[in-house]
Amino acid sequence: MSIVVCSLKWDASVLKTRKPTYDSDGYHLVRFPYGSSGESYDPWKMHDPFHGGSVASKFPDARSGLIWPSHEGWGVVSALVFWEADERAEEYRARFVRDPLNLSTGYDSTATTDIAPTRGGQYRSYMWQMFVTPGVPLGFKVSARGSRDTKVATPMTLAEFKLAIHTDVKTPD
Repeated sequence: MSIVVCSLKWDASVLKTRKPTYDSDGYHLVRFPYGSSGESYDPWKMHDPFHGGSVASKFPDARSGLIWPSHEGWGVVSALVFWEADERAEEYRARFVRDPLNLSTGYDSTATTDIAPTRGGQYRSYMWQMFVTPGVPLGFKVSARGSRDTKVATPMTLAEFKLAIHTDVKTPD
């Protein structure tokens, strides 16, 4: 079985400000730099700045948060986010979203997770599986929430977003 992979990563040294800005859905689309950034790996050009627009995207604009599947198949998405300690945050949420910027088929979130904080920094990993197709980008969105569901701009110190596509999905004879 063939697998194609895109693996994105950034850490606090990439951005001077790491506080998320929230979209109208109350989540922040995590953005990733283009090119090689530490552990990033993208031989299939699924995180190419020319996807999804007539001009090249520039990190950290919203399009830099997208992975565009290069193949149709069974996609395994995974993500990792480290948050600084923030006593204002009472809940941390994350979700994977097909077309988070409404560039093709429309916003379609899946695998939304919410977790209460532990003491100190928050270190979370996430995984989900779904069919993916070229032309429908994927994004990883996060939110830290305080009392009365207010958004808290808790700084992130590390983020990763990965897609592995199993391109040879077997069907019954």
